Amino acid sequence: MTTTAPRIRLGTRGSPLALAQATEVRRRLIAVHPELAEEGAVEVVEIKTTGDRVTDRPLAEIGGKGLFTKEIEGALAAGEIDAAVHSMKDVPTWLPDGLALAAYLPREDVRDAFFSPHADSVATLPKGARVGSASLRRQAQLLLIRPDLKVGLIRGNVETRLRKLEAGEVDATLLAVAGLNRLGRSATIQTRLSTEEMLPAVGQGAVGLELRADDERTYKYTRALNDPQTEARVSAERACLEVLEGSCRTPIAALAEVTEGDRLQFRALVAEPDGSAAWRSEREGPLSDSLHLARDAGAELRKSAGEGFFERLADLF
Repeated sequence: MTTTAPRIRLGTRGSPLALAQATEVRRRLIAVHPELAEEGAVEVVEIKTTGDRVTDRPLAEIGGKGLFTKEIEGALAAGEIDAAVHSMKDVPTWLPDGLALAAYLPREDVRDAFFSPHADSVATLPKGARVGSASLRRQAQLLLIRPDLKVGLIRGNVETRLRKLEAGEVDATLLAVAGLNRLGRSATIQTRLSTEEMLPAVGQGAVGLELRADDERTYKYTRALNDPQTEARVSAERACLEVLEGSCRTPIAALAEVTEGDRLQFRALVAEPDGSAAWRSEREGPLSDSLHLARDAGAELRKSAGEGFFERLADLF
């Protein structure tokens, strides 16, 4: 159908969660810009990524979490879409030349959800229980709490992981609360882990929009959706990740929170993949100084873990 309204094509992965996020972006765009309500003005374009196609190996082994964004960014750079809708925890530290993050939706719950038919917490799992997770961050923090656990790879979307749990392939698994909420599955959550027990991934719970840096038209439309507090928090977490030169080869967690009086509380962690050691850093200060605080925490973690730590983990893959 022909439309006279400005056309905006939103590129996204084809998973149920990714489509739900893109649909939410579409809804918000129309709410702020009524002229986009015309049919076909905002189109959701599904793009199959390597990360979606290859589900039997760890991401670190096949190229990193950028495998969830590479094809979408390629379509964006080529002008086949106007904006990429990302789960920010999937976005690599450095963006391709010519692309930029333009807006963030209000951040969802950052916590991880615990599922098991055998226990209601990590602490009460049977000795030697098998926990499935594709995240080195989750695996390492689980082993910090319970060195006896057997952690292993489990990938796939929410339904796939819960089905594998039900089939007895693992005794427990963890999923992001944000994703379950966005899918309307919050009622199924068994236990929400505190951020003291399980520090989240950089950008967890945040949805970001990536554009071509010179696309002023799309920037004008999408920037109106931006939540400043989410932007500040995620930017701080990504600044720390940049100092750490972080990738999915390294168990890294970070969380920036805004407290009363426009203060930033920042916590970050790096750990050995087997949970045998971990280093933590905390900062607190004015929100206006958030990037400096986060980078300073990252520098402390680099020094504490030692340069050889990051080189050794990079050489494992």
